[in-house]
Amino acid sequence: MKKIVIALGGNAIRSPRGDGKFESQFKELMIFADSLKKIVKKNHQIVITHGNGPQVGDILLQQDLSKDYVKPLPLAVCDAQTQGQIGFMLQQALLNSFQKSGIKKEVVTIITQILVDRNDSAFSNPTKPIGPFYTPGEAKEFRKKGIKMKEITYRSFRRVVASPRPKEILEIEAIKNLISQDMLVIACGGGGIPIVEIKNQISKIKNYKPIDAVIDKDLASSLLAREIGADILLILTDVKNVFLNFGKRNQIAFKTLTMEQAKRYLKEGQFPPGSMGPKVEAAVEFAERGGRTIIAHLRDFSLALSGKAGTTIEN
Repeated sequence: MKKIVIALGGNAIRSPRGDGKFESQFKELMIFADSLKKIVKKNHQIVITHGNGPQVGDILLQQDLSKDYVKPLPLAVCDAQTQGQIGFMLQQALLNSFQKSGIKKEVVTIITQILVDRNDSAFSNPTKPIGPFYTPGEAKEFRKKGIKMKEITYRSFRRVVASPRPKEILEIEAIKNLISQDMLVIACGGGGIPIVEIKNQISKIKNYKPIDAVIDKDLASSLLAREIGADILLILTDVKNVFLNFGKRNQIAFKTLTMEQAKRYLKEGQFPPGSMGPKVEAAVEFAERGGRTIIAHLRDFSLALSGKAGTTIEN
């Protein structure tokens, strides 16, 4: 029996080429669920994490279109909404699939907060684009309110927020307890809800508050995998392998990478930030603790676990 963390990419659930409809996303998750039940039957302990980029982008766009009628919610609340949204979809897809096969397995989603350092250098240089595109005039108005904006393409601006490193998963003990009760746990959705610690100088009691940021889902998944003592971190995305010279005529697909090779290619800039970079970085961090990471396409899930697809990274 192995303990496996499976990280689903938000773009793998809803491809940018897809129509974005609930039914389309649910169909992708049903395909995943039908593959997962083969692993569940082997009594492996499973924890699922997921991205939320396209989904939280939809919520931010909805808020922007209705801002004259309904007050927009903070980014942290939007993150929490997607944890509930995608968690529900996963729970239902898994339960439906399990029931068809006579599998008795409880599935639970836990809203997850992740502590970040308010002094993380990412806060002094926000780079993570979120939400819809805006005109120069709209961007100017946002800047007056203290909101960071960046020109993404000519005269098209997006809001940018920090992407700090995850430090601590607040609900980690609850997650461990649920795993020990043989439940399939869905946690750390969208990289977790970013929070910072506030200490009362008089009582010394710790409090927490949300902060506008986006934690990388793969780095959060790697932290979770290390904290629960997982054997395998399976990162499912919308490409089949880790590639050298990706998108070029001379691109090469890796079947395996050592930790040292992965570090070297990261240093050379082979894996771009915001796409494959954090995935390989997450794999390196997990490998340093003796874990094995597999990066593969969502549809190749079963093949990847049996070593027949994707890229395996370990020490």
